[in-house]
Amino acid sequence: MTELIVNGAAEQGLTGWLVVAGTPVALRYDTGQGYPGPADPGPPQRGSSFFGGGGTPLSTLRQSVTLPRRSSQFAVSAWLGGYASQQDGARLSVEFLDAGGTPRGLVVLGPVTAEERSGRTGLLERSATGTVPPGSRTAVVTLQMTRSGGGTSNDGYADNISFTVGGR
Repeated sequence: MTELIVNGAAEQGLTGWLVVAGTPVALRYDTGQGYPGPADPGPPQRGSSFFGGGGTPLSTLRQSVTLPRRSSQFAVSAWLGGYASQQDGARLSVEFLDAGGTPRGLVVLGPVTAEERSGRTGLLERSATGTVPPGSRTAVVTLQMTRSGGGTSNDGYADNISFTVGGR
């Protein structure tokens, strides 16, 4: 399987991602102040950083990737989460497009709810696998972080985003 995402772990800030909306940020696990830390639920193999929604109600990052010609299978995964009992969250989608830009398929992961996190600050893994829709030439990977409640911070979080494809 070939990894197609650039900087899926936020270790190089927002490098590789197009900011489509809002003020997404790369935060450090040692930031404190209620943000996810090393002892909170999250990837066992985490680096020093993760994505956050910043100071706007909606923040969106995107990568468009060219699919290798012999792609038949895909796997997408991400660690998604939020803050305490707030419903702020992150959603990852992969839209498969043909050569003319017509949608051929869509996969959505998340958001992870406060209930799924047991009211704790942290991130939980979500994943999907499947067959690349016939005729697909590109995939648009979109990370959307949404503030659902009060407060000034968009506490939708994501880390270790991966999108791989391979042949049979």
